[in-house]
Amino acid sequence: MNFEEKIKQIKRPLVLDGAMGALLQSKGLSIDQHLWASILNVTAPEEVKALHTAYIDAGAEIITTNTFRTNPALLEISSYDFDLRDFVFQSVEIAKEAVEGKDILIAGSNAPAEDCYQKEVTLSKEKIIYNHSKHIELLWEAGVDFILNETQSHLFEIKFVSEFCERNDIPFVTSLFFDGNLNLLSGEPLTAGIETVLAHNPIAVSFNCILPQTFKKFFHGFDLNFNWGFYFNCGGENYEDKEIISAITPEKYIEKIKDIVNESIVFIGSCCGSTPAHTAAIRKFLEESFES
Repeated sequence: MNFEEKIKQIKRPLVLDGAMGALLQSKGLSIDQHLWASILNVTAPEEVKALHTAYIDAGAEIITTNTFRTNPALLEISSYDFDLRDFVFQSVEIAKEAVEGKDILIAGSNAPAEDCYQKEVTLSKEKIIYNHSKHIELLWEAGVDFILNETQSHLFEIKFVSEFCERNDIPFVTSLFFDGNLNLLSGEPLTAGIETVLAHNPIAVSFNCILPQTFKKFFHGFDLNFNWGFYFNCGGENYEDKEIISAITPEKYIEKIKDIVNESIVFIGSCCGSTPAHTAAIRKFLEESFES
């Protein structure tokens, strides 16, 4: 069952999972400067699988591969000499094992080529193109159900990943990050990013890693009449903190989001600082809100 079929079946937005890296780090597991928590797909695969399973048990209907930093550009500057294909495939396999026998979609996480909060792009366009095309190809070949281009905030990258997925008939969501002035980190207004994604036939446009109050500055002045979703930051005010804590409880998260759910929304999740308890709260909220 694909995304659209699952939405028609349950007749409400799907539940996306939550944070991975910070929770794994809280278990005392060592992460990498460049590869972040994706290194744990190699050093602690059972812990990664257990967290995927915890989100499924909490009610997630979509889980996200722990591949936010398995992309070529970051692997190249890391201290590891992994074979890229093996690294991506092994990472996706953990998610596939977690969903085996269950009706759960797998989103293949494809992050920005460089740090997701980095305003200045240092890679050439040629390297960015190679990075995304290769990573998306490998994620799709490894067996994900759709690509989640997440925390994207540079218009060139937003355009390329969306265009590439459309051109290769790969179902995708592109999720945007923006600042308090409602601009992408590359300087263009958020609306330019949305229009760019919509031009390439996505499953949905998404918004992630921002605080709920930041999104509401946009939501109350713009008509979201297209398929969309979100997974907001549940950490502190500074999203660049090295240690991410859970600053928004599951109950407070629901209070903050319940007035922005409209008829066009197709999934809801949670981002940095969240836990399976947030996923359980979202599932309960949606089931109660969309009861027949």
